[in-house]
Amino acid sequence: MDSTRRRLPTDDATAGDQGTADEDAVLFWEQHYRTQRAWDARVNPLLAETAAQLQPGAALDLGCGPGGDAIWLAQRGWHVTAVDISTTAVERVQKRARDLGIADRVVTAQHDLARSFPAGRFDLVSAQYFHTPLPLLRSRVLRTAARALRPGGLLLIVDHGSTAPWSWNQDPDIHFATPTETAAELDLDPAHWSVLRADMPQRQANGPAGETATVIDNVLLVQRTAG
Repeated sequence: MDSTRRRLPTDDATAGDQGTADEDAVLFWEQHYRTQRAWDARVNPLLAETAAQLQPGAALDLGCGPGGDAIWLAQRGWHVTAVDISTTAVERVQKRARDLGIADRVVTAQHDLARSFPAGRFDLVSAQYFHTPLPLLRSRVLRTAARALRPGGLLLIVDHGSTAPWSWNQDPDIHFATPTETAAELDLDPAHWSVLRADMPQRQANGPAGETATVIDNVLLVQRTAG
């Protein structure tokens, strides 16, 4: 086996024809969410920890999946725009919001973020485990997210720092970018954005069949300070 550790696909990853890559991404995530069980529709703990200290405002949930984060935020008074490449995912989020009586605080939209980005200005943008096994201009998407913040707004990026036993990605040679590496890739102007947090905490996580494992989260919290 090649001893060079492989990165998840990012800006420097290419896959030939972009149209084919886009179609592959849609098919992958549609299949993923059509077969995903309800256990995944829970709020991510680092988002809850961060947002619990904030006054509710306008939030953007990038790659919302089954909607655990979007629903949690809306239940606490946030007005949430929840986007995903998977139509199945966004339809499920909207149905949950209707069932819970909070549809007026949740707007959903299907976006291939490599191609389009939701309009608006936000107090909080959440990118929770914004990974993919397919090529993605990830840093470009996250820079666009940073620019969508209002002054004082926060961009919270939580990435995998280790592989859980139940993860779809079991490649032992994957290199997960550290918070410092992610910040360097974003290359945000320090005159307009400030890094408030960049660390790699450990936590106990639960899997779909009741498994438990210690996992590492790579956390980067950026605030727009001006502009």
